[in-house]
Amino acid sequence: MGTKQHIIPAIKTMKQFEAFLASGYEMGVLLEVHIAQLKSVFHYACRHGKELLIHVDLVQGLSHDEHAAEYLCQEFRPHGLISTKAGVIMKARQKRVLAVQRIFLLDSHALEKSYQMIAKTNPDCIEVIPGAMPHIIREVKERTGKPIYAGGLIRTVDDVEQALAAGAVAVTTSNETLWRHYNG
Repeated sequence: MGTKQHIIPAIKTMKQFEAFLASGYEMGVLLEVHIAQLKSVFHYACRHGKELLIHVDLVQGLSHDEHAAEYLCQEFRPHGLISTKAGVIMKARQKRVLAVQRIFLLDSHALEKSYQMIAKTNPDCIEVIPGAMPHIIREVKERTGKPIYAGGLIRTVDDVEQALAAGAVAVTTSNETLWRHYNG
């Protein structure tokens, strides 16, 4: 799966990107990045020995489909792609980068639909949103057999510890206080 980090910094701004570059973390997630920033972001990440996951659904100026995934893989060779879209996950697997299926768990129906999509896409890893639901993290891990990232509504060290204790391999968070607590 590619990381031994318990926290995976989720980077929303260039200020957070700079904090990530200065941190001890090897891998981070790019959120809300503009397509025109990708070349320089990847250049700096590479210079600092950092690996990046791209949240494809949040790249501004780029479609959120398998064509975008192919472009990102060919042009930037990210460590992996994160998406809610089946086509993106299947393209990531085809391009041999880490494929992280993001699932939003609003209710039982959404959970069942997510299980159906996971069966179809066979991602390398699943990001459970919100991640502050230890019993659901445990269920998704047991039912799918996939490594789990927990993300969303993780606000405290206790939230992180509960997610990890429930079976998540890591927590994705934009909370820099948590970044510093674990590695920073």
